[in-house]
Amino acid sequence: MLAALASGQGKTTSCAALALHARAQGQRVALFKVGTDFIDPMILQQAAGVEVGMLDLWVMGAAACRAALAQAAASHDLVLIEAVMGLYDGQPSAADLARALDLPVLLVIDCAALAQTAGAIAHGLQSYGGLDVCGLLANRVGSAFHADLIGASLRNCLLAGWLPPQAQAMPERHLGLVTPQEQEDVRGLLQRAADSLQLTPAWPALLARAQRAWPDAPPAPPPALLAGRTIAVARDAASCFLYPQNLALLQAMGAQLRFFSPLADQAPPPADAIWLPGGYPELHAAALSRAQHFMQGIRAAHQAGVAIWAECGGMMMLCDSLLDGAGQAHAMAGILPAQVRVQSRIAGLGPQAWASAQGELRGHVFHFSQIESAAPAIAHCQTHPQQQTGAALYQAGSLRASWFHPWFASNPAATAALFGVGHV
Repeated sequence: MLAALASGQGKTTSCAALALHARAQGQRVALFKVGTDFIDPMILQQAAGVEVGMLDLWVMGAAACRAALAQAAASHDLVLIEAVMGLYDGQPSAADLARALDLPVLLVIDCAALAQTAGAIAHGLQSYGGLDVCGLLANRVGSAFHADLIGASLRNCLLAGWLPPQAQAMPERHLGLVTPQEQEDVRGLLQRAADSLQLTPAWPALLARAQRAWPDAPPAPPPALLAGRTIAVARDAASCFLYPQNLALLQAMGAQLRFFSPLADQAPPPADAIWLPGGYPELHAAALSRAQHFMQGIRAAHQAGVAIWAECGGMMMLCDSLLDGAGQAHAMAGILPAQVRVQSRIAGLGPQAWASAQGELRGHVFHFSQIESAAPAIAHCQTHPQQQTGAALYQAGSLRASWFHPWFASNPAATAALFGVGHV
């Protein structure tokens, strides 16, 4: 696990650089991201060449996390896990995951404005929680001499390597890093970081210390509750917040997936249910407003009683109007009687759970927009761990909509109900 004392230390770049370096040596590399995150895995996928999995101790549970790692370890030489925020931040934290699964930790520290103090930071992070902190990858190191100073300051861990300052940083926006689809040369940026990576002679010893045995423990297959059903799934730059594991679970439950693009003005294909996931509709509001084939198609499906699940950005596309960050109003599909407004500060963030008729469905919210709706809130999620009222679940005919991003595997029966099999 690559972890840091805070966000912004260079975990994503460092993890991608290590993955690309290992792949250049002929190693098979699997990557995971700790926590509920859509964008960082998209970036890491550019380095891994394969889909990036999620690991979250509360949303998934320890057994599912362990099974995912066991499956990856069985077919890869190296498994890299990018932590979230600071090592001990959150409930549960990345440190909690490391303890629960006996994961070795490689610290990433931005050393641009420090030298020997990096050793004190590493020692503090290690001793605070009793983790197996086996090494340090120093970021933004000015020279080999600078790296030597950092390496000499370390106690009970090794300097694995260092990265010099990069000429170009990952661009960011209100929900985190800019998605790779919107960057001109994200793979080139990551490759340049990998080319500049300086691994020390201690790297092989660190890998040996970090080696773990992962007995194969395949999870039980989910119930085939969606057998014979077709689900139309929106997927494009405006609808890009999709966990690969959620898609895989729907297929494992028997569903056939058919993808379409609202942004390309494609109507939903004929299906038993429709899923509009999250994304960035506010960045494409004008184009979506002009997408009449999509608008007419989704309205027709709703009038025909097709089950529709719209989460976060998908819900925004189905409101009466969307007021973007510049204050410009755009007409949306008008299925949900509501107005949504983008603001400059976070409106909702963190893990939540919904107590559905089939039991608890876990997930998270992360949005900068507010909604004013005349539609009834048929339920509310509960925040974790505070157990306070969270995101509302709205209903308008066959439509269910919420800011809530569910993790489908936490409750397959509740997931099936979202797509018309059973009562929500």
